[in-house]
Amino acid sequence: MSIGGFLERWRLERRSVRVRLTALYSGLFLLTGTMLLAITYVLTNSMAVSGKPGTGAGTSKVLIMPPNLKSVNGLVKEALVSQRADVLNALLVESAVALGIMAVVSVLLGWLMAGRVLRPLRTMSHRVRHLSEENLHERLALAGPPDELKDLADTFDGLLARLETAFKAQRLFVANASHELRTPLTLERTLIEVSLADPEPTVESLQDTYRRLLANSRRQENLIEALLMLARSQRGIESRQPVDLAVLVKEVVATREDDHVRLDTDLTSATVSGDSHLLERLVVNLVDNALRHNVPDGWVAVRTGTPGGWPTLCVVNGGPVIRPDQIAELVQPFRRLDGERRRRQGLGLGLSIVAAITTAHGGRLTACPVPGGGLRVDVTLPPVPVPTRRHAVLDATAS
Repeated sequence: MSIGGFLERWRLERRSVRVRLTALYSGLFLLTGTMLLAITYVLTNSMAVSGKPGTGAGTSKVLIMPPNLKSVNGLVKEALVSQRADVLNALLVESAVALGIMAVVSVLLGWLMAGRVLRPLRTMSHRVRHLSEENLHERLALAGPPDELKDLADTFDGLLARLETAFKAQRLFVANASHELRTPLTLERTLIEVSLADPEPTVESLQDTYRRLLANSRRQENLIEALLMLARSQRGIESRQPVDLAVLVKEVVATREDDHVRLDTDLTSATVSGDSHLLERLVVNLVDNALRHNVPDGWVAVRTGTPGGWPTLCVVNGGPVIRPDQIAELVQPFRRLDGERRRRQGLGLGLSIVAAITTAHGGRLTACPVPGGGLRVDVTLPPVPVPTRRHAVLDATAS
C-alpha cells in the first residue's frame, strides 16, 4: 500500500465511529483513573500527616540517641518527613505506571468492543449497499438479541417491504396505463385504415367513422385527465381551506340525472380542511361510480355527517354481487370486476383516485359489499382544526 493510500485510509478511520468510541472509552478510563490516583494520593498524604500508626511491615531505621533532646526530636521529624516523601513518590510513580499500562489495555479492549458493537451495522451497511430496484425482495434479517440494532434492522426491513410494494405497483400501473392508452390508438388506426381501404366511401360511412373516432378521442381525453388527477392527488395537498362535503354533494347530485337509478341524499354539514378541487373530484367519482356500476331500477344513497366529530361521506349503491375478497382490488388502478371488464365499463381509475385523495387529506377509506348486491364506501376525513386560545387572540388583534 502506498503512503498516500495509507494516509487516506487513516483519515477515513479517524472519522469512523469505531475510532471515536475507542477514544471515548479510553478517555473516560484515563479521566477516572487519574481522579482515582489523585484521591489516593491525597488520602495517603493526609493519613501520613495525621501521624496515625501503621500496622504493616516496613523498613526501620536505628537511630543513635544523642544526649541533646532537641536534636533527637529534630532527627525524628526529619526521618518521618523523608520516609513519607519516599512512600508518596513511590506510590505516585508505581500508580502512574500501572495507569499507563491499563490505559493501553483499555484502548485495545475499547477497540475490540467497539468493533463487536458495530459489527451488525457493518453487516447492514454492506447488504444495503448492494440493494437495488431488482433485488428489493431481499431483507437484512439481522439475527441477535432484541436490542436497538435489531429494531433498526427490522424497521429497515419494513421499509424495504413498502418500497417493494410501491415499485411493483408502479410497474403494474405503467403497464396497465400503456395498455389502456394503446387500445384506443389501435382502434383509431383500424378505423382510419378501413376508411382508406374503401375505394368509394360514402358520406354516411365517413360520418360514422368520424363519430367513432370522436368518441374514441373523448375516451382518451378522459383517461389522460384521470391519470393527471391521480398523479396530482398522490402529490399531496398544497393549500387547504374549509370545504363542506354536504355542499359539494348537493352541487354534484344536481347535475346527475338517471331515469333508471333512484338517487337519495341525507346531507348534514360536514366541514373539512382540504383542497376543494380534489374533494370535488372525490365526490364526483364516488357518485358516478355508484350510478355507473348499478342495475336497472337500482338505487344510490349518499349521506354526509360528523359521527364522532369526524366528517364522513357515505355512498351506498345497489348493483352486482361483490365478493369480500374483491374489495381490495377495486381501489387499485385499472381494476374492474369481471363483467365490467368484458363490457369495458369505466376507466378503472375511479376508486383509485378516491383512495389517493383520501390519503392525501390524511383520511381513511373503507369499502364493503352490500348484502344482496352493491357496494358501500365510507370516506372519513380530519375535521377543521379548532384554533387555540392564543391563535384566536392573535387573529382578533390582527383584525
